Amino acid sequence: MNKFEQLGLSESLLKAILDLGFENPSEVQEKAIPLLLEKDTDLVALAQTGTGKTAAFGFPVIQKIDADNRNTQALILSPTRELCLQITNELKNYSKYEKGINVVAVYGGASITEQARDIKRGAQIIVATPGRMQDMINRGLVNITQINYCILDEADEMLNMGFYDDIVNILSTTPDEKNTWLFSATMPAEVARIGKQFMTNPEEVTVGTKNSGSATVSHEFYLVNARDRYEALKRLADANPDIFSVVFCRTKRDTQAIAEKLIEDGYSAAALHGDLSQAQRDGVMKSFRGRQIQMLVATDVAARGIDVDNITHVVNYQLPDEIETYNHRSGRTGRAGRLGTSIVIVTKSELRKISSIERIIKQKFEEKTIPSGIEICEIQLLHLATKIKDTEVDHEIDNYLPAINDVLEGLTKEELIKKMVSVEFNRFINYYKKTRDISAQSGDRRERGDDRAPRENNNSGATRYFVNIGSRDNFDWMSLKDYLKETLDLGRDDVFKVDVKEGFSFFNTDPEHTDKVMEVLNNVQLEGRRINVEISKNDGGGRRDHNGRSSGGRSSAPRREGSFAPRREGGFRSDRNSAPREGGFRSERSSAPRREGGSSERPARRSESFGDAPRPRRPRRD
Repeated sequence: MNKFEQLGLSESLLKAILDLGFENPSEVQEKAIPLLLEKDTDLVALAQTGTGKTAAFGFPVIQKIDADNRNTQALILSPTRELCLQITNELKNYSKYEKGINVVAVYGGASITEQARDIKRGAQIIVATPGRMQDMINRGLVNITQINYCILDEADEMLNMGFYDDIVNILSTTPDEKNTWLFSATMPAEVARIGKQFMTNPEEVTVGTKNSGSATVSHEFYLVNARDRYEALKRLADANPDIFSVVFCRTKRDTQAIAEKLIEDGYSAAALHGDLSQAQRDGVMKSFRGRQIQMLVATDVAARGIDVDNITHVVNYQLPDEIETYNHRSGRTGRAGRLGTSIVIVTKSELRKISSIERIIKQKFEEKTIPSGIEICEIQLLHLATKIKDTEVDHEIDNYLPAINDVLEGLTKEELIKKMVSVEFNRFINYYKKTRDISAQSGDRRERGDDRAPRENNNSGATRYFVNIGSRDNFDWMSLKDYLKETLDLGRDDVFKVDVKEGFSFFNTDPEHTDKVMEVLNNVQLEGRRINVEISKNDGGGRRDHNGRSSGGRSSAPRREGSFAPRREGGFRSDRNSAPREGGFRSERSSAPRREGGSSERPARRSESFGDAPRPRRPRRD
């Protein structure tokens, strides 16, 4: 039996749920839906972004609506146009088998006359942004004096955006006997004040701990000098070849500048901020949802309402001014039960904020160091090998095999593999081996009031391993660390520096555990697949940094200006002047992408590379 059937939902809703492919309700749905269906009550529901709150209020409100009554019976307020439209579309999908229910979206940037006309035709449910709804009330274009339900979605975000007065005025227009359902990720004072003023003995549903972070998101920070912040961002992208991320900046100017630099360096990136027209915003989001953009650089306000389930990373290029905002940022990843990572790039002056965030989200950060150039080369090379192995063969290539065999005649299998990967490896190893280490020294965290000094700092002689399991096996660094400790029967601090990629991972132990690691893990199977662990070659021969990280014999020569330019899924583009591939944006140093809707007008030049591995760009001056 589908678990949704146990919540008391109607047959028509269950049929829609089956069409949508929902199998099991989330925790907030499991707690809120039966409560709202059983009785008429006010409700405060606290749950992180991405935990299924829309369905938690959407299913009950649809079931309670009288489809034969054309008057407005429910009002849903949401902070942004994007979220307003998403809620509207989801409610329409939920109610596809409910005859006569109409849902209308009301938001700024569209014709207010047309929206008023749609409501006049009959809209039992209105989904609105506070500003446009207040405008329509002032003009007498909407009547919400007889509604039965008022739902505040992402209440804390609406108040953070300055909609307190609008919300109070709107709620004052609604009848006292209505039911108010308040859904929020956090409970700041203003949200509590709204609840106290407009709700009567509300039921409360809490998923996790109040104001806590999502359990599906791991948190890590990288300490760098201020001048190296952008270089750190690029290295983190290079070290995560399959990154699909939102990069947060504090201001519109910084957002545009960072996006332009990423585009100039060949990354598939775009900016999202308040200076873009609505058509440009829609184009950027369409490209992002289609994964044509890998790094969406956004302000906090512009990113509100981004509802994309498969974001792998949130990158805090700059920490927010309000510490509570970090919770909303990190909630963009780890959605719908998937694992995600929230990364913070910090300088020494910002370290105290990390401890403050830990107290608020009730989760701990792992301190990590920016990968060295040699480590990035290893990651990219293994990523290329994995992609070659997983590539499906189009047998049209059979027609060309005789000619290819003639060219490659006389090469052994080992020689062929070496030459194939060297096509890429030679290009970027010559660059990265000349780059400098950009990780800053944080010292013992006890010095700043934290009793968790990094385990790595005392392990300059550690052994680093490569293992053939990763995020595709549903591991993040926390769960893989726990798995390794349990499998190897090691202590809490004996496994460290765990770094998870899609098809493989790295981890460290002290040298005395090496034999045990090799013997045990190489005889373990995970879901029928044999685990293979090897000692990473890069940790031998070169000097090590303060966290036991191998330098790989990095040159002490000055850093070369310029960078590699990643293509799709972490690959690299070779020519500074080549256009980004379709879906990316090339800026003309303006405040908006070149054309509305998004993709560059020039197609990307065909690469001579295998797969998506890097090739160096020509040196340039920043």
